[in-house]
Amino acid sequence: MQNLYYSYYPEIFLFFLVILLLKHFLHPRKHLPPSPLSLPIIGHLYLIKNSLHQTLTTLSTKYGPVLYLRFGCRNLLVVSSPSAVEECFTKNDIIFANRPRSMLGDRVSFNYTAIFWAPYGNLWRVLRRQTAVELFSSNSLQKSSVIRNEELGILIRSLFKASSDSTRGSTRSVNLSHWAFAFAFNVMMRIGTGKCCVSEEDIGKEKGVKTIEEMRDFFFANLLVLNVCDFLPVLKWFGYKGIEKKMVLTNMKRNEFVSSLLDEFRQKKRTTITVSESVSTADVITKENKKKTLVETLLSLQESEPEFYTDDLIKSLLVVLFVAGTETTSMTIQWAMRLLLAHPQAFTKLRAEIDSKVGNERLLNESDLSKLPYLRSVINETLRLYPPVPLLLPHYSSEDCTVAGYQVPKHTILIVNAWAMHRDPKLWDEPEKFKPERFEAMDLGAKEGFNYKFIPFGMGRRACSGANMGLRTVSLMLGSLIQWFDWKNVDEENNLDACYINSKVNLNKDKPLESICIPRQNCIQLLSQL
Repeated sequence: MQNLYYSYYPEIFLFFLVILLLKHFLHPRKHLPPSPLSLPIIGHLYLIKNSLHQTLTTLSTKYGPVLYLRFGCRNLLVVSSPSAVEECFTKNDIIFANRPRSMLGDRVSFNYTAIFWAPYGNLWRVLRRQTAVELFSSNSLQKSSVIRNEELGILIRSLFKASSDSTRGSTRSVNLSHWAFAFAFNVMMRIGTGKCCVSEEDIGKEKGVKTIEEMRDFFFANLLVLNVCDFLPVLKWFGYKGIEKKMVLTNMKRNEFVSSLLDEFRQKKRTTITVSESVSTADVITKENKKKTLVETLLSLQESEPEFYTDDLIKSLLVVLFVAGTETTSMTIQWAMRLLLAHPQAFTKLRAEIDSKVGNERLLNESDLSKLPYLRSVINETLRLYPPVPLLLPHYSSEDCTVAGYQVPKHTILIVNAWAMHRDPKLWDEPEKFKPERFEAMDLGAKEGFNYKFIPFGMGRRACSGANMGLRTVSLMLGSLIQWFDWKNVDEENNLDACYINSKVNLNKDKPLESICIPRQNCIQLLSQL
C-alpha cells in the first residue's frame, strides 16, 4: 500500500507544477515600478532612518522618480518627477481623487466630513463649492481683505510698542513665531467667526502668549497624516507610543472649542430675534444686510438642510479653516524671514522694491501686491525650499491605472514628494541655494505648476483651494515687516535644513524665531500715529 502512494508522487508534483505555470501565464505579475528589497511583514519600513521625505528622496535618487513601496499592509506609489505628477493629476486625476482611510482620519475628521478627508463624491463637491463661494472666490477674497488689512495694522502697532525700547538705544528681541501665528490665526478666526483669538491689548503680553500656546497645543499638535499604526494595525492594540490617545485628546479639545463657538452664535441669534421684535424694520434690514461670517452662513444653511449641514460638518469646516489657514501661513512667514535674514542682499533688494512702489507714508495693502514681483518671488522661493507639506497630502487609487508606463494596482496610496522635486538639480539651477531671482524669469501664467515642477499647494482637483488667500496673507505680513522695521537675527545657527529636519514642532515651539526688531528711523513718526 505504501508503494502505491509513492507511485503517485510524480503525478501530484506535475499537477501542482501545471497549476503554477497556468497561474503565471494567465495572470502574469504586473509590471510594477522599481522597488527595493522588501522584508516580510514590515515591507520597506526598515529603510526609514530619518525624516520620511528625505528617505524617499534618497530612494528615488537610487531607484528612479517612480517608486513602488510596501509599508506593512499598505502599498505606496512615490512620484518625484514633473512628468509623473502631470500624469497622476491629469489622465489619472479622478482615479487618485480619494484619500486613504487612516487613524488620523478616523479620529479627527468628524466622521470624514472634513474637506481634506471627505471621499470623492457629492459631499466633497458640496464642501468644495461652499468654501469656494464663502471664502476663496474673487468676491470673497475682496471682502475679507478688510479683515487682513485691519489685522495688519494691529500687528504693526503692537510690534512697534513691543520694540519701543530699541528707540532709546537698547535692543529687544521679539518672538516672530508667536507674532506670525497670532496674526494668521486672528485673520482666520475673524473670517470664520468675526472674533479674534487674541485681542490687540494682549497680543504681545503674557496673557496673549498663553492663549496662543493653548491654541497650538490642541489645534496644531504634531499629528502625522499617516503613521506607523496605519501600516502595522496590530500596534494599535498596544497603544503604540500613545499615538491614538493623543489624537483622541486633540479631537476632544478641538470639538469643545468649536462647539462653544456654535453655542455662542446660537445664543446670540436667539437674543437678536428677541430684541428685533422691539426695533424698527429699518434696523432689522440693516442687520440682515451685514455680511455674515462663515459660521453664521453655515448655521443658516443648517436650518433649511439639517440632515446635510450637521454640526459635525460645520465644525469640520471651521477646524480646516483654522488649522490649514494658520499653519501654512505662519510657517511660510517664518521661513521667509529666516532666509531673508541669512541673505542680506535679497533683504535689501526686497526693501528697495517696497520703498519704491509703496513708500513709507502708509501701510502696504493688497492692492500693492501686484506691483511687488520680487516679494512674490521671495515667497515662491521660500515655498520651493521649504514647502509647508514636503510630502503632499496622500491620494488613493480607486482602480488600476498606469503611471510612467508602470502598472499601479487599485488601493495604492499615492505620495508626491514635493521636497524632492523642488530640490532636484535636473529641474533647478543650484537647487539648494536661496535665489528668488529664478522666479522673476518665470511666467506666472505659464503651464500649470511651472510645468509641474513647483507644486507647494498640490495639483489636480484636490489641490489646496485656499492658496490665493494664503499667498495674500503671507505677502501682507512679510512685506510690512520689511517696510517698517530693521531686523537682526538672534539665532546664529546657519544650518536651516537641520532645523527643519528636526520637525516643524521644534520650529514653532522649542526653537522659535527670535529676532531683534528696530523701527526704521524714517518710519518712527508715522508708526507712532497708527
